[in-house]
Amino acid sequence: MFNRGRKDGKKKGIVREYVDIIVMAVLLAFFVRTFFVQAFKIPSESMEDTLLVGDFLFANKFVYGAKIPFLDVRLPAVRSPRPGDIIIFKFPGDKKTDYIKRCVAVEGQTVELRGRNLYIDGILQDEEYTKYHHGSRYGPKVVPKGHIFMMGDNRDNSADSRVWGPLDVDLVLGRAMFIYFSWNPSRHTVRVARIGDIIR
Repeated sequence: MFNRGRKDGKKKGIVREYVDIIVMAVLLAFFVRTFFVQAFKIPSESMEDTLLVGDFLFANKFVYGAKIPFLDVRLPAVRSPRPGDIIIFKFPGDKKTDYIKRCVAVEGQTVELRGRNLYIDGILQDEEYTKYHHGSRYGPKVVPKGHIFMMGDNRDNSADSRVWGPLDVDLVLGRAMFIYFSWNPSRHTVRVARIGDIIR
């Protein structure tokens, strides 16, 4: 009886150890996901050819100041969003769906698109990463305070700030860092060459 009690106690001790490890791992994962890094998947063609459908990436949430869950409070930011940053944010329409676009202008700047040429404050931008089929006309419009102007790199196939307006910076989640996995859904193959690519 004595030996059996010791064995039962040992088993309970081992089970409790495993439970503690699992709980700590979950809490650590939640902490990291909330304040530092979060994974996202690219669902649409709006950022081609910079990002492709089936790309899986990590975003840095710390750089813009991560939001504290259940509170309308942000941690101090390392810096504010800048033109050229590829940013994950909550869609202004429902404030739930994750979107990803490129910031092209910040508050106070004037945005104008003439065909395939983007002008910020009247200066033509060098955007070798963009893709156009036709081009369009937009602006000139001034980005209001507390907002940034977001556009997809695939300009003719992107619903962005030209459609739903400048983005409230409060909806910003993080800056895209690098691709950790890439799956080609049409060919059912892994895009090995894209894994590890820094997103610019």
